[in-house]
Amino acid sequence: MERYTASGNRGFTLIELLVVMAIIATLMTLVTPQYFRQHAKAQETVLRHNLSSIRQALDQYREDHGANPESLQALVDRRYLREIPLDPLTGKRDTWQLQPSDEQGLGDVRSGAPGNANDGSAYADW
Repeated sequence: MERYTASGNRGFTLIELLVVMAIIATLMTLVTPQYFRQHAKAQETVLRHNLSSIRQALDQYREDHGANPESLQALVDRRYLREIPLDPLTGKRDTWQLQPSDEQGLGDVRSGAPGNANDGSAYADW
């Protein structure tokens, strides 16, 4: 049975539109939380990778020069890093927390992002 509007065009009834909208809304309530969990997990994975890259560059610099670099920019200037990596949680390159070494120079680096990871550990402790 075909339905026609007053102008003679076929169309949907209000009930049909409401049912479709209810189905879409139900699906969105199921999918949206999973999306945000996966997004946070991906950001944490990128953070771990970026910290690992910086720490490897620090170790290589120490091995080559027998001393610690003065800053992250020194790693870029000497081509141990192409650029200072982005902190995916803050979206910036200048929020890294630089930890001095026992000797002179830069010893370690940590994320400057506030909050805790999915496992409960603080980002600042990574």
